[in-house]
Amino acid sequence: MAGNTDFDLYRPSEEHDELRKVVRQLAEEKIAPHAAAVDEEARFPQEALDALVATDLHAVHVPEEYGGAGADALATVIVIEEVARVCVSSSLIPAVNKLGSLPVILSGSEELKKKYMGPLAKGDAMFSYCLSEPDAGSDAAGMKTRAVRDGDFWVLNGVKRWITNAGVSEYYTVMAVTDPEKRSKGISAFVVEKGDEGVSFGAPEKKLGIKGSPTREVYLDNVRIPADRMIGAEGTGFATAMKTLDHTRITIAAQALGVAQGALDYAKGYVQERKQFGKPIADFQGVQFMLADMAMKIEAARQLTYAAAAKSERGDADLTFQGAAAKCFASDVAMEVTTDAVQLLGGYGYTRDYPVERMMRDAKITQIYEGTNQVQRIVMARNLPK
Repeated sequence: MAGNTDFDLYRPSEEHDELRKVVRQLAEEKIAPHAAAVDEEARFPQEALDALVATDLHAVHVPEEYGGAGADALATVIVIEEVARVCVSSSLIPAVNKLGSLPVILSGSEELKKKYMGPLAKGDAMFSYCLSEPDAGSDAAGMKTRAVRDGDFWVLNGVKRWITNAGVSEYYTVMAVTDPEKRSKGISAFVVEKGDEGVSFGAPEKKLGIKGSPTREVYLDNVRIPADRMIGAEGTGFATAMKTLDHTRITIAAQALGVAQGALDYAKGYVQERKQFGKPIADFQGVQFMLADMAMKIEAARQLTYAAAAKSERGDADLTFQGAAAKCFASDVAMEVTTDAVQLLGGYGYTRDYPVERMMRDAKITQIYEGTNQVQRIVMARNLPK
């Protein structure tokens, strides 16, 4: 598995290129054939999970010392990008496994890492991330979920909303208020298990896109967990959550990049075959210009995303800006490119008989989750490069 940390800006190594070939073949053979049905039936892409686990691609970011592949940030991006190229719902398996588990990797005790990274690396469990609440979305520090100390335990009560893969994942990183007087510095992070007494889930949300990835509320009703399941020191949870997002926003950029590339690839093939006025519509300059613009913007997004991945791997000081920039730019490009792909297919593009309408619907979420693109612009403005 790619683990080269000595790359300059992005420059994928031969190992990264080989990884891309492997993932693309897997995605096209094992995941793409089920993508339309997963969307139509709004069901979890079990075929994708099975294929990813069988090839150790479901959580490539887990360090080798905990039984993982030890992939660097760019390798993780490539896996997510190539899966998203055929099915964005399926790409949320490796993406959210990283999102949910990264707080443990970044701030957790050695005991916590050993306990939870092993099952994740083996594919015995998935990991989700519980930050947002019904009244705390962009204002995450305004959360109301409480954790109260009771001897050697913490007791959690509250509701988390918009939780990706909720009900499927075994483990959940949960942010909860331990000191209401300190606002963001009074928030702590915990690992909650699906089987803990008092944990339950709401009905799946009925969404525009990524229908194969369940999004549900997580209910915490007097959930009593051992004190050693706190991630890091008390009061550091919000800082850990924000540090996590600096790294994982790049995985959203990777999803956006993948779905945009998938839409362009399909549209390129279609315009070669579709004939009007006696010749392929690819021969018309207006169509050529659209394709050129789509390809140009995708390549710009790829450069920005890969550069951000390299900065994530190195832990560069400007990662906060670069991660937000990559996520914001790539997702805006994905929305534009997938919309143009629908346009290039005309009436056919507007039907579910062709994949570009699904890609357009799936692309939209990349502008919203892990911080809306309006929030990304706030983040960038506050962290402008010096």
